[in-house]
Amino acid sequence: MAFFSKLKERLFKSSSKLEEGLEAIVEDGGEEELADVAPEDAAPTHAPEQVDRDPDPADVIPEPEPEPEPEPEPEPEPEPEPEPEPVAEVVVVDEISPEPEPEPEPEPEPEPEPEPEPEPEPEPEPEPVAQAEPAPLDVAAEVAPIAAAKPGLLGRMFGRREAKTVVRRIVDDDMLESLEDLMITSDMGVDTAMRVTANISESYFGRKLSVDEIKSVLAAEVARIMDTVAAPMPLYSKRPQVVLIVGVNGAGKTTTIGKLASQFTAAGKKVVIAAGDTFRAAAVEQLQVWGDRAGVPVLTAPEGSDPASLAYDAMTQAEADGADLLMIDTAGRLQNRADLMEELAKIVRVIKKKDETAPHNTILVLDATTGQNALSQVETFQKLADVSGLVMTKLDGTAKGGVLVALADKFALPIHAIGVGEQIDDLAPFDPEEFARALIGITDQA
Repeated sequence: MAFFSKLKERLFKSSSKLEEGLEAIVEDGGEEELADVAPEDAAPTHAPEQVDRDPDPADVIPEPEPEPEPEPEPEPEPEPEPEPEPVAEVVVVDEISPEPEPEPEPEPEPEPEPEPEPEPEPEPEPEPVAQAEPAPLDVAAEVAPIAAAKPGLLGRMFGRREAKTVVRRIVDDDMLESLEDLMITSDMGVDTAMRVTANISESYFGRKLSVDEIKSVLAAEVARIMDTVAAPMPLYSKRPQVVLIVGVNGAGKTTTIGKLASQFTAAGKKVVIAAGDTFRAAAVEQLQVWGDRAGVPVLTAPEGSDPASLAYDAMTQAEADGADLLMIDTAGRLQNRADLMEELAKIVRVIKKKDETAPHNTILVLDATTGQNALSQVETFQKLADVSGLVMTKLDGTAKGGVLVALADKFALPIHAIGVGEQIDDLAPFDPEEFARALIGITDQA
């Protein structure tokens, strides 16, 4: 996903802080050892056994190879021993008629004809037959095992890794305590840090882990915590569906409304925006820019007007226009300003007078740079405005990204989206697994 590739690039402060801390923890008390070796390299002496097994597909050819063993068939060659027999016969003939027929002895010349009787030489014919067949068999037999051996050999050659060392440390009480402190300083919160280290202790206590292995373990724990809160903003059949956007000053509410309006419009929804921040002219102008960009009408009121009154009028207008969504911006207010928080409560009361079920969504926009202060913001806004979901912005310039983990663990409020910049595609649905990997600093291997 392109957005989370960007997140990994931009969420560098949190990930680098965690990575540096993990490296320091492992190196402090860790020991160097050889990295895992490929199985082929680990037992090179078994290579011949692998060659014997590998030729399975070629076994059809080498099986006949035992036949060439009968090549000792040249043993029948001793059969030429009968040659002395003809010699014996000649001697016997000489004994029978030695004197009178010395001349006819030339007749034995035809006997040399029987010498061609080395017709047993045709017996060597089996030799050419045996040799003719073994010749191709020998070639195939030699090629087959070589071909069969090559994959294993090349596999070992290309699969071999240079001997490297890696530092691993035993997971013990000291290491877990250091890991807990690191997570707390990364704004994951005390309770969350204790829960994560307890889970790691249960599964890995007494085992040796490297930095990369600890990263994977932490990313899995973070993703597990946040998996239950990842949810897009729900859409209802009620028209108009009223979405109230709240948050402190500078959290990015106006920009978030513009991005959401643009995305919903692209999805085929008819959207209307109400500029409820009537005290800040710049907010109204910014919304009008986003409205023009997305082709969405923006309802405004004179500067200093009652924002609750604007919200009521906007609901009436959106209903008349047949809008699917009415997104109401509100002025930024600190959670510790009782007067401003009361003003927000008034907006909610007025909206309910128009529609008892409204607002159907109350989204709290949080600035990631506020760190642990985000926890108190959620607590206060939830009491006054019944927050239904969260959007976290500015994750691209902070070392405080871990606070989102603490929020998920403590409040379990749905996280609809996160932002890493000012562009329209810099706001995307929340993906717990990708976020966890980006936060911990794990880069894709492939």
